[in-house]
Amino acid sequence: MTIFHFFNCAILTFGPHAVYYSATPLSEYDTLGTSIKAAVVYLGTALVKLVCLATFLNVSESDSFDPYQELLKALIGFIDVAGLYFALTQLTHRNISQNHKFQAVGLGWAFADSVLHRLAPLWVGARGLEFTWDYVLQGLEANANLVLSISLAALGSLIWLRKNKPKTLIPVIYACAGIVATMPSITSYLRRGLGWHFPKVVGFELFTSLVMAFISWQLFATCQRPSN
Repeated sequence: MTIFHFFNCAILTFGPHAVYYSATPLSEYDTLGTSIKAAVVYLGTALVKLVCLATFLNVSESDSFDPYQELLKALIGFIDVAGLYFALTQLTHRNISQNHKFQAVGLGWAFADSVLHRLAPLWVGARGLEFTWDYVLQGLEANANLVLSISLAALGSLIWLRKNKPKTLIPVIYACAGIVATMPSITSYLRRGLGWHFPKVVGFELFTSLVMAFISWQLFATCQRPSN
């Protein structure tokens, strides 16, 4: 029963990544190499963030919300944006369209994040004798992170790769990218500052990911239209 629970949570956590790849044109255009390269860039970015967090953040004995520490953590979190910039603009890709490129990069980014942050807790905890919903919620959180990563990659593609975008949309694109990039700090404030429980935080992440995906899709579609 414990192994069954582990496999259920693992499929919920990692299965949507495979489904997204196979159900979209990404598999037809063989963009797996692009996703793997993006995953490697994410691992390098995560290592740099880990060094920065260990260097500049103080270890707190309490779980209370510290605005200064959270602000510093948010600034360090923007290293992800730099890594995403490198993955979108500096890596060599197959001759694929901008639309497929950001999806492949976002997919590899989200998959690497799930493996790095959720595989070990699943392996250690989901096989325990006592059933808990925490690992199911972690799987749902991974799905929200997948949507947010692809949305951030889409917004980054508009910022760095799309030159002839409407000037009126530029502030909106930057604002949306800033919101998605600071989601870890936002959820940390909800959990530690406002005392939200994990299920409520995951619900917020799922709702926000859908909203940001819709906005990103609309922005990308608008910028793709030929200017008059």
